[in-house]
Amino acid sequence: MTNQNFTNRGRPSNRVLVTYGVVLAVVILLFLSFAFLQADEYGVVKSYIQPRGYRSEPIGPGLHMIIPFIESVQKYSVARQTYTMSSTTSEGAVQGDDSIQARTKDGQQIFIDASVIYAVDPAQLIKLHITWQNRYEENVVRPVARAAIRDAVSQFGVEEIVSTKRGELETAISTTIKSSLADNNIIMNDFLLRNIRFSDEYAKAVEQKQVAEQQAQQAKFVVESKKQEAEQARQTAQGQADAAVISAKGAAEARLVQADAEAKANDLLSKSLTPTLLQYQYILKLAPGVQTIFVPSGNQFILPLPNTSSATGSTTTP
Repeated sequence: MTNQNFTNRGRPSNRVLVTYGVVLAVVILLFLSFAFLQADEYGVVKSYIQPRGYRSEPIGPGLHMIIPFIESVQKYSVARQTYTMSSTTSEGAVQGDDSIQARTKDGQQIFIDASVIYAVDPAQLIKLHITWQNRYEENVVRPVARAAIRDAVSQFGVEEIVSTKRGELETAISTTIKSSLADNNIIMNDFLLRNIRFSDEYAKAVEQKQVAEQQAQQAKFVVESKKQEAEQARQTAQGQADAAVISAKGAAEARLVQADAEAKANDLLSKSLTPTLLQYQYILKLAPGVQTIFVPSGNQFILPLPNTSSATGSTTTP
């Protein structure tokens, strides 16, 4: 025999096989003696030697020693997760239309797309494992969210949801979901009310109402425009009338001033007129250069005119 560790046929001896087997068993045993958890993972150690069947405290990220074949680790992600319920096939956790159907306070049916962002509470991981294990998403997150949405929608009228109270609706849903998930050892980080759709009948009615409101607004605008035009025309006419009154008043006042001036002038003129001046003015109108006028006997005597020229002359009386 050339080598005692091998058979005549070139195969390893039993001792070598046993050695290989022992080394392999040790390696496997060492491998099974440690559990490594990622940074976003926590674990529950299930144990056959613990009275309750598990360790009382969860283990966190890193390398942990366990007893092979007696203990094992159930891993849970504590990272934030998003559960979406949507009418769009490719968006939701469930294929097909997974939107939430709900009825408003006034009986209108609406369809809601929503997302819940949540995470497992590491401090409560043992309780979560006991109650739900890894079924918490479909058995807790989904039904809690859908029930909260339906309940909140029933407290609002459809007009309120459409217009002024969508924010209140979202807050009410978020508060209910957060409380319910906390009761089940899950932390809700955020709630997103992604979309609200209405039945075809209501959507058509809303569209017709919007059209009617737009037409009413247009008619109101036309009426207001006509009112403004009428007011402008009235103001223009009033302005013209006021201008005419002011003009007439000015003309009347001017005429009064003129009449008063004429009266005063006439009064002054009448006071300044004397028989002699009248005769003088009368004579001036007869013929220029006349110095003496003869009148029939028995008529009023006209005095000789004053000398108004440098030439000398004689005056003859009858």
